[in-house]
Amino acid sequence: MLSGGVAVVVDSFDDRAATWDDPDKTARARAVADAITRAVPLDGSERLLEYGAGTGLVAGFLAGSVAAITLADPSAGMREVARGKVESGVLPATTRVWDLNLDLSAPPAEVFDLIVTVMALHHVAGLPAVLSGFAAMLADGGHLCIVDLEEEDGSFHDDPGVAVHSGFGESSL
Repeated sequence: MLSGGVAVVVDSFDDRAATWDDPDKTARARAVADAITRAVPLDGSERLLEYGAGTGLVAGFLAGSVAAITLADPSAGMREVARGKVESGVLPATTRVWDLNLDLSAPPAEVFDLIVTVMALHHVAGLPAVLSGFAAMLADGGHLCIVDLEEEDGSFHDDPGVAVHSGFGESSL
């Protein structure tokens, strides 16, 4: 989360969690999952971490292609919706939901074969810490899939209460 904006960003996502899964976000999640399955050779044995997972939309579309799912998000509201999806059977019963913010804490001592983050990193101030956390948790031969903003003029987010930066150039990321 951007400096000084952690609580503001998390609170904003808490407030929007119940209505997060709108048709546009669902379509984007499906497109991302489709792109991942085309780009990454999945054999069904993979352990997936979706970081900044929100309600677990992308993981839901990958569920049939991986063995285990862990969702990580700092927003209690998003985690609550994700847990509801597990309880209702929308996500596999074995799905784990973590309160994890690698910007503020060390990575857990677990490894994953596939780490996916979608539209989350532009909310992160301590990007080197988060990327180092990914590296520590990524299994040898694993895959890291990042979907986020390309550098833009700042107009993507028009909510002044949400701390963000204006995306990434390929070389900088």
